[in-house]
Amino acid sequence: MSYAPYPALRMRRTRAAAWSRAMHAEHRLSPADLIWPLFVTEGSAVEEPIGSLPGVSRWSVDGIVTQAKLARDLGIPCLALFPNTQPDRRSDDGTEALNPDNLMCRAIRAIKDAVPEVGVLTDVALDPYTAHGQDGLLDDSGYVLNDATVDVLIGQSLNQAAAGADIIAPSDMMDGRVGAIRDALESAGHANVQIMAYAAKYASAFYGPFRDAVGSSGLLKGNKKSYQMDPANGEEALREVGMDLAEGADSVMVKPGLPYLDIVARVKDAFGVPVFAYQVSGEYAMIEAAAAAGAGDRNALVLETLMSFKRAGCTGVLTYHAPLAAKLMTA
Repeated sequence: MSYAPYPALRMRRTRAAAWSRAMHAEHRLSPADLIWPLFVTEGSAVEEPIGSLPGVSRWSVDGIVTQAKLARDLGIPCLALFPNTQPDRRSDDGTEALNPDNLMCRAIRAIKDAVPEVGVLTDVALDPYTAHGQDGLLDDSGYVLNDATVDVLIGQSLNQAAAGADIIAPSDMMDGRVGAIRDALESAGHANVQIMAYAAKYASAFYGPFRDAVGSSGLLKGNKKSYQMDPANGEEALREVGMDLAEGADSVMVKPGLPYLDIVARVKDAFGVPVFAYQVSGEYAMIEAAAAAGAGDRNALVLETLMSFKRAGCTGVLTYHAPLAAKLMTA
């Protein structure tokens, strides 16, 4: 590319006034870009603040419905649900995931009854249900079994779809699970239930507060590196995305967010499909810590990081800052 030399071209001309900056903005944020993750717990009229996620709570089902109504009023189109399963409901095989009256299914039904216009995205993985905190079934050596786990994930997906889930989001990173889930959904008459695949989910140090929120951090023995991706790898992410798309994913996700913006951009450039990013719990907590320490303005930090996702190619972002961001965008 060639450009006119200075002073014929002054790049600051279009930045001089607010109206001009708005007119020349290459990307825009709106509440429709947001998915709000929420944590569900047992009980009635329960709100449990999560210490490692300041400003975020676990809610009983009635409280989740209240949050869904707030999302509707703020223009947030979709909620992502994660259950805090009680210890006595956890088992080595995670069978509570198949219970049609489990915490997740009750929350789905309550939201769809009260606020049907708000989308519900559900996590498909066994870590909220296993006594060992891993995302699948284990062999005698502690290795997570791929195909046996996929069989359970199929049942979990059908259970959530029957309860009214709009988007099934497999976060387990088992090979072949997207195709198996898609076939099962089609066979069961759930042709319009979307699959958003956690296609490039990295074995990250940024997940700690989330594990506190769902009650699995104290249970996990070892790590998840045999199925989640190595942070060193980028080409592998493209292969993972390609496989999930070939198996029937409607959209794909990169997780975590900010440390992997290069992956977001590469996926968007390579495939041109809807790409979402999860601004995970550790990212949220760092922004909150910076704001609390006076190291940055919370509102500005939230909007700037969300804009970075859009600039990299994201269709939307899962973020715990969704209600704050939606209010800022419409102020």
